[in-house]
Amino acid sequence: MTTERCGYPGELPPARFNLARYCLDAAAKATPDKVALIVVSDAHAPVERAERWTYARLDDAVRRVAAGLRQMGLAPGARIMIRMGNTSDYALLFFGAIAGGYVPLPSSAQLTAEEADFLLADSGARLLAVSEDLAIQPPSGVQMLSPADVAALRNGHEPLDYADTAAADPAFLIYTSGTTGQPKGVLHAQRSAWGRRPMYQGWYGIHSDDVMLHAGAFNWTYTLGVGLTDPWANGATAVLYNGPRDITVWPMLMEKFRATLFAAVPGLYRQMLKYNDLGAFDLSSLRYGLTAGEALSVALLEQWRTTTGKELYEALGMSECSTYISTAPGAPIKAGSPGKPQPGRRVAILPVAGGEQPLPPGETGLLAVHRSDPGLMLGYWNRPDEEDLVYRDDWFIGGDLAHFDADGYLHYHGRNDDVMNAMGYRVSPLEVEQCLSRHPAVAEVAVTELAVREGVTVIAAFVVPSDPDEMDAAPLLAHAHAHLAAYKCPREIIFTDTLPRTANGKVKRRDLAQRPR
Repeated sequence: MTTERCGYPGELPPARFNLARYCLDAAAKATPDKVALIVVSDAHAPVERAERWTYARLDDAVRRVAAGLRQMGLAPGARIMIRMGNTSDYALLFFGAIAGGYVPLPSSAQLTAEEADFLLADSGARLLAVSEDLAIQPPSGVQMLSPADVAALRNGHEPLDYADTAAADPAFLIYTSGTTGQPKGVLHAQRSAWGRRPMYQGWYGIHSDDVMLHAGAFNWTYTLGVGLTDPWANGATAVLYNGPRDITVWPMLMEKFRATLFAAVPGLYRQMLKYNDLGAFDLSSLRYGLTAGEALSVALLEQWRTTTGKELYEALGMSECSTYISTAPGAPIKAGSPGKPQPGRRVAILPVAGGEQPLPPGETGLLAVHRSDPGLMLGYWNRPDEEDLVYRDDWFIGGDLAHFDADGYLHYHGRNDDVMNAMGYRVSPLEVEQCLSRHPAVAEVAVTELAVREGVTVIAAFVVPSDPDEMDAAPLLAHAHAHLAAYKCPREIIFTDTLPRTANGKVKRRDLAQRPR
């Protein structure tokens, strides 16, 4: 926490900096035969059958992909949308694009074709890498890359040296939900990998001997950062799973691949404890678990500790800056708090009503990060109007409400806007409402988060039906799943006669969650 006006105090990145080179070049030279990446498709198969990439092979493949993209005639900074499953080619294309000076746009395999079309059009991408099962019809001027084409990129060209990019040059574009009802692109710089350095010992305690198992998909910044970028920048081994969704595979993978670190959202830890007998697995290699994306409840933390005898270290972050609040190994965990600002970060609590003077401990306000932080985004893609809303002079304000206690621990109070959290993904209620409002059975709709038990919320839609005699949730849920990614879809449809509104007619979403059911 800072109470004075000052910039980022840590070491700044070199003026010429390439994210992919930073992650791969040093380890490829120092430990070329060390395994950098393991991709597991069958958790039950012998460990020898898993796909393995050494640092030397990974570095070579990434630079060959960069060469192949260069041969296609792409201009520096061209956007490349990736719409693929959780395969190694996804990672190779992401880092290969950055190595070549291009800007990859990782997208979720869960997105509908309608949602993918929006990202493609909004980003202005000229290249779309797509799996056969996720193919969409691209507009004129957009070239398609199949899995076979991606394989040809990494096999058919001599490796290219990493692009001589500046630290402030664009590196990748990630889309996140905002308050306008449409996803917005968050543009990150090459320096963003350097900006993650405060996490190394301020959250992970990571070193080169670690084996990081991450439960997320490649499109998520949590996975790309914690699961790949940071392990590789520290010469560690990353393990990722791309087999069938099954909550029972995680302790099996920890045991088989001797994971020392495991990263997931709290909801996955909760399910893992519920559906597995963790005592039946050898988790002796695991030093501790890492969690982010949503708040960790005190009950879940205690259950994990009691069951495994291991700690669970939490972090708080956002798409625009990754994590910047966390508890590190060796530091006391304060249940109910994600921790303190990572060493070197400049973080403050600012008054909601305005002003730059940080609030004292105990007072709740808006959580802010100093705009000089090298991990902070370059800006929103073609959304200068939204940038005006998040900067207050030297501070970036992400919309989270919080306070610091007397010991410097942060306590989170939710969003100052209506943006929801679904398994770590930010979801705009407007986006869900706009989708449901197109169904003829819906006269009015409002969407919000609904607490179902301690530490667990779901997305719920409160619907005023067009015909009070026709109140069937099934077609509305089917409509949502046809047009929205699964994590954006409401889990509950609640029919109501009216929606609560302000005197100006604005829906009071937060009041909905308090209504008796």
